[in-house]
Amino acid sequence: MKAGDPQRQQGAGWLFVTPAIIVLGLFLVVPIAMALWVSLSDWTGRGSPFGGATSFVGLENYGELLIESGLARQDLMTSFRNTFYYVLGVVPLQTVLALSLAVLLNNKFLKGRSFFRTAFYFPSVVSSVAISALFLFLFAGSGAINKILAFFSINGPNWFQDPRGVIHLIGDGLGVWSIASPPDWLTNPSVLGLSLWEWFAGPSVALSAIMLQVVWTTAGTFMLMFLAALQDLPAEVEEAAMVDGANRWQRFMNVTVPHLRPMILLVATLGFIGTWQVFDQMYVMTQGGPAKTTLTPAYLSFQAAFANIDFPRGAAIAFILFALIFVLTTAQRYLLRDKDDAAQAKAARQQKRRQRKQRTRITEQEQRKAQTT
Repeated sequence: MKAGDPQRQQGAGWLFVTPAIIVLGLFLVVPIAMALWVSLSDWTGRGSPFGGATSFVGLENYGELLIESGLARQDLMTSFRNTFYYVLGVVPLQTVLALSLAVLLNNKFLKGRSFFRTAFYFPSVVSSVAISALFLFLFAGSGAINKILAFFSINGPNWFQDPRGVIHLIGDGLGVWSIASPPDWLTNPSVLGLSLWEWFAGPSVALSAIMLQVVWTTAGTFMLMFLAALQDLPAEVEEAAMVDGANRWQRFMNVTVPHLRPMILLVATLGFIGTWQVFDQMYVMTQGGPAKTTLTPAYLSFQAAFANIDFPRGAAIAFILFALIFVLTTAQRYLLRDKDDAAQAKAARQQKRRQRKQRTRITEQEQRKAQTT
């Protein structure tokens, strides 16, 4: 074969990627397949999950979590409620904060840019366990945060021991309802094991403190991603906008933001996935408390598998979480997509289909002519 033979190049390519495929298969695909089997079995954790003592139970573990009324479904829905409010608070805040910091540090006339970039990024490289321990001291009942609030005559709560929902507190402060005696029309109906009063509690005070910590630690990483995208922005485009008389805000909204749309979508997607998978902060700071208001699906899966020694249920929760993240991420990418690019891609696909049909029609006509002659 010649050196430039495509078959030889293809063989060399497979030779180079084979080690990576083997590693991914052994440490990714095989464990996932084993976990899927465990979620469909009654394995007790003793012996091999593929041994004769383990039986196939189908979707029984999933049914207990999603269909059958009981503590298992109630805990899962509580974790979904907590994580929903967690995602709703963290993702927009960390995206806006990261973009704001990136725009600020992209200013060529700012002195000490390298220092500020390092300072803002530093929390992202510090161990989340260490930062969680630090926030436990800061938000303690007699911690620094409450002392600052006391300086302004505000009596701060005992943050990580307060299960009250923020929406409940706001409604109580406005006189809409009383937390001590909530209205019957919110407490009586039950949806998937939780009352409407519980569904619309909002993030608890404890969860809100964790959200502040996560925003502070993750904004630095996304700031660097936005900085890389901002430095790729052609200077001529912004200069043209300045010549046209656009002010700073108009240039940001009409020039910078459209250019950053792909990066904003990427940051929002990564933040969305990361927040739904949150585990370490809850494990270190609250263990799902108080009153299960910081319980998340990832921590619930860990608790079911390793604390309650119910590995099938823990694996089932993990796969339910995976399916939920996949569906919601796909919906998010669809809603935040660039409609112009999507329309162009759709038009290109339709054009290719028409060309393919036309070539097929021409081929069929030539075959008919050949048969008649």
